[in-house]
Amino acid sequence: MIRYDLECERGHRFDGWFASSRAFEDQAASGTVTCPLCGGVKVAKALMTPGLPARRETAAPAADPRERAKAAAMREMMRKVREHVETNADYVGEAFPEEARRIYYKEAEERGIYGEASPDDARALREEGIEVLPLPPSPKQEN
Repeated sequence: MIRYDLECERGHRFDGWFASSRAFEDQAASGTVTCPLCGGVKVAKALMTPGLPARRETAAPAADPRERAKAAAMREMMRKVREHVETNADYVGEAFPEEARRIYYKEAEERGIYGEASPDDARALREEGIEVLPLPPSPKQEN
């Protein structure tokens, strides 16, 4: 099996697994390789870095059990924070920047909200004095 980084004509990047280089070429030519985001069939291999196996002597040692326990405790704390926000705040989706401004400028009821914001939107909100924080990833996002 061969994994390729692929890109559609709209610039969406995704990966694909193929039995061989020839299998990719045949499928791409027949239009059966499609972009999962836009459905475009004009797909090409994107520039990739080669995957080289690590040399045995440079491989990282197994993590210390205490470090693994600390990492597990941190993941559990992050899960609880996210759960608390999802239980006690209103999800406003992509309207988050606008709704955060409306609350800050007292044009809407003061309440906890969460949703999506681009890095630029989050930066602009912070520059206006509006406190925003990223939520820890959900367990599904960690995988």
